[in-house]
Amino acid sequence: MLKQRRFISRVICVANMGRRNKNRPQQYRDGRPEGKRSRDDAAWGAGYADIVKENKLFEHYYKELKIVPDGEFEEFIEAMREPLPATIRITGYKSHAKEILHTLKEKYFKEVQDLEVDGQKIEAPQSLSWYPDELAWHTNLSRKILRKSPLLEKFHQFLVSETESGNISRQEAVSMIPPLLLKIEPQHKILDMCAAPGSKTAQLIEMLHSDMDVPFPEGFVIANDVDNKRCYLLVHQAKRLNSPCIMVVNHDASSIPRLHFDNNGKKDILFYDRILCDVPCSGDGTMRKNIDVWKKWTTSNSLHLHGLQLRIAVRGVEQLAVGGRMVYSTCSLNPIEDEAVIAALLEKSEGSLELADASPDLPGLKYMPGITSWKVMTKEGQWFSDFLKVPTSRHTQIRPTMFPPLDTEKLAEMRLERCVRILPHHQNTGGFFVAVLVKKAPMPWNRRHPKLRNKEVSSSGEVAPVEELQMDESPTDVPPADGPSTDAPVEAQEGERNPSVPETPEPVEVKKDNVCGPPPPKKMKLFGFKEDPFVFLTEDDPIFPPIQSFYDLSPNFPKLNVLTRTHEGKKRHLYMVSKELRNVLLNNSERMKVINTGVKVLSRNNDGEQFGCAFRLAQEGVYTLCPYIRARIINISVEDVKVLLTQENPFLSKLGDDAHMQAKKLEMGSIVLRYLPDPKDLEAPQCPIDLCGWRGKTSIRAFVSRNERLHYLRMVGVEVFRDKQGKRNDGQTETQEGSTEDAEGQEVDLVEQEGAETEKNSSGSNANDTELASSTCNGPTS
Repeated sequence: MLKQRRFISRVICVANMGRRNKNRPQQYRDGRPEGKRSRDDAAWGAGYADIVKENKLFEHYYKELKIVPDGEFEEFIEAMREPLPATIRITGYKSHAKEILHTLKEKYFKEVQDLEVDGQKIEAPQSLSWYPDELAWHTNLSRKILRKSPLLEKFHQFLVSETESGNISRQEAVSMIPPLLLKIEPQHKILDMCAAPGSKTAQLIEMLHSDMDVPFPEGFVIANDVDNKRCYLLVHQAKRLNSPCIMVVNHDASSIPRLHFDNNGKKDILFYDRILCDVPCSGDGTMRKNIDVWKKWTTSNSLHLHGLQLRIAVRGVEQLAVGGRMVYSTCSLNPIEDEAVIAALLEKSEGSLELADASPDLPGLKYMPGITSWKVMTKEGQWFSDFLKVPTSRHTQIRPTMFPPLDTEKLAEMRLERCVRILPHHQNTGGFFVAVLVKKAPMPWNRRHPKLRNKEVSSSGEVAPVEELQMDESPTDVPPADGPSTDAPVEAQEGERNPSVPETPEPVEVKKDNVCGPPPPKKMKLFGFKEDPFVFLTEDDPIFPPIQSFYDLSPNFPKLNVLTRTHEGKKRHLYMVSKELRNVLLNNSERMKVINTGVKVLSRNNDGEQFGCAFRLAQEGVYTLCPYIRARIINISVEDVKVLLTQENPFLSKLGDDAHMQAKKLEMGSIVLRYLPDPKDLEAPQCPIDLCGWRGKTSIRAFVSRNERLHYLRMVGVEVFRDKQGKRNDGQTETQEGSTEDAEGQEVDLVEQEGAETEKNSSGSNANDTELASSTCNGPTS
């Protein structure tokens, strides 16, 4: 009855939508007004036919700045007008990355090369020479061709399903560079300051999990974004990788709070080993995919963003550990957002920061070195080469930090040529800027005030770390109305409290330099959705004994790392986080807004209580939990994998003899279906596969989501494909049934999953990856 009601409701909604659309003008019937269409429509559709890829001010500005080599400017502009080609990256940390790479090279790349689509010849995809292990590939296919051409439908469905299952990321080539330059190791504590939509965050997680045999690396990633809604897009991206070492938080990056952690009973300040500072920017390097930037571009965009970018960068280096690396990046070519921010940061650091040479880490990448001389232009086209020549009326828009340092010796010491600027016409990419900063010493404004050295001694007689004297953890980010003094610290320029003043409970008098004492700390303001609590279970929680007994968990199973999202009632899902993230969560509940963390490992199944355990395994966390499971494991073969993923509830007798015998010995309930590679069988997958399943009375079932089913089926030589809806000659719509083609080329019909659980629709899907592959192989989700 409930299903009937839902179906009727959907029909009524669709009917009403059709009725509303019928009376709307043609340009509104796709649900978007004329100026609100998708990026592909913007690039190719009639709705954006009026956008001319031309901006005289843009051309004049960059010709004057001379960031493009002599004689290449026309080639640069022509490249900016061309659509951006598609690039893909294989998830490197998963053990089956080699299998996916083999499938791409031996099947899909060979199928698409030399095809001709809309008069354009498809070239063979090429690996990016500067990305390790051939895990990133570049094609001359635009997103429009890839999505619309029937000849590329199989390739497109492959990309969509593998993207949703976390095995491939469709990411712009230049966007892959910043994580590479961080040189991440599994023990590193990492902060991604402006993380959404999450493609770079995914790279950080991959590098953290470089060793798949270690379910809990010592390090972690804290991914932050100021936009609450974009945080959920970030969660969707991060969850594809099923890592227990990622936490998504929601803060203004320029005032992200200082976190603490428990260090053997002593509360210490958390400093990060690596920080990614990919700041908001004007985005003129993205004109190839964001067409509307052509008509919206103006120099005032950079002038408005410079202060925010500098504040975010300052906050980043303050939280960076001595010896750590911070990568600053933008998708802008403008030196006001690029070299000017780096120069101001280096000048205020007084030697605490050093600009590192990134060229050895990017072999084969063509780029331009950073520039050491530039000018500032107003929206009206007026140029200034020196802040002293800027009229006072302009001081609120133009700041001294926007100009190169006047001291030529100091400018030479900065080595700004070590910055990297990527121009689109050099390697058919987008435009990008990146700089690598290494912290050599504490920042000068964080150093301990001499008068407090004797007072800040702990009871044990030890002095706290030098950077423990910290600037206000919730500084304001509103710049002063007038222009800042060139001699003041960065924080004073931007309206923040002066960090050189010591933190003390007594009121501080106004000093000679007109710097007041610290204001009282502000209470953190929370915006957006109110999240459920993160509740860690205790070791003696009554929920554990049945689980431990049923799955025979090893004694070293980290019970303290298990959490749930409710204080009261039955716990529906259990999640796991790493020991280090648990430490951070428990010691910072009052100072940060956590959106999501942990990976789901167990889900309540009330039917399971009669079999001894009320919780079944979840596919998302199978690789995290399996190292501790010592029972209820069935070893299966390649043929067993095919049976389990193409049939709804196959009888136990459908399995091979070995798997059948193992299954018969187990009681009903949740199980692990494990495939182990045979080194002698080179045709079979050479990596282990773990699937969550259910052993029924006479049948067995795999609890695997649709896209993961498609992924594992491809790995064992079964290709799943479903044609798009087409039209017959008589005009009637025809739906092509899905079919499976096995390794021998025979077609095998897939069983319709009528009893499958409803797959939840994620509201935070990436704009690039929202299309889901259509298939009749719709297995139950976990």
